[in-house]
Formats: sequence, C-alpha cells, structure tokens
Amino acid sequence: MRELLSLACEECKRRNYTTDKNKRTMTDKLVLSKYCNSCRKHTPHKESKIK
Repeated sequence: MRELLSLACEECKRRNYTTDKNKRTMTDKLVLSKYCNSCRKHTPHKESKIK
C-alpha cells in the first residue's frame, strides 16, 4: 500500500527528494519544509509523481 513519490519545491518546481507514504492513512497531499539547493533556503516541498 505504500507508494513512492517525489517532493518538488513550490518556488522553483524542482524535484529534490523522494519518499513514500501510505495511501490509506494519508489521503491528502504531503507538504514538508525541506532545504532546496537551487533556492538555497528552506521552502515547502509538495508531493508530486515520480516519472
């Protein structure tokens, strides 16, 4: 039931991190504050699909 996904920066839209989540218990989109190398600061990273 765990699905792999990537986390994309909301400012520059680059995919910087990969993670997984349980689709049954977490139905909404995952948003975490992570460090973005291209922006050089902590920004919110939103769930996106792995291509």
